[in-house]
Amino acid sequence: MANRDVRLALWSDTFFSGRRILFRRGGVAVRDLGAFRFDNVLSSFRLRNVVERSQVTLVLFSRTNFQGTFRVFRGSQNVANLGNLGFDNVTSSFILVGRNLTDSEISRIQSTGRPPQDILIIRQ
Repeated sequence: MANRDVRLALWSDTFFSGRRILFRRGGVAVRDLGAFRFDNVLSSFRLRNVVERSQVTLVLFSRTNFQGTFRVFRGSQNVANLGNLGFDNVTSSFILVGRNLTDSEISRIQSTGRPPQDILIIRQ
């Protein structure tokens, strides 16, 4: 299963510093980063699929329950400063999967508040 090959590290400060949270498997939807005391503090991250680098999607949402404005990241990458994308200290919820979500799938998630099936949902 592709989700077990996904890794995500979130940092509270730019350039991969400050408080860190690790996810060692994909297929997770966090409805409210307040559950981790990480609401509106995300500043940098590292995203990986260790087997197939291109098959991973991270969607960051500005509001809880996958609402508000969002940013989509597809493929393994490091983002040292979300401020460069106008999204520093903004994230309140996110979805991480070990495949490429389409734009229509992301729109459906935002309109229904329901993440893709077969992934772990974390609520506060």
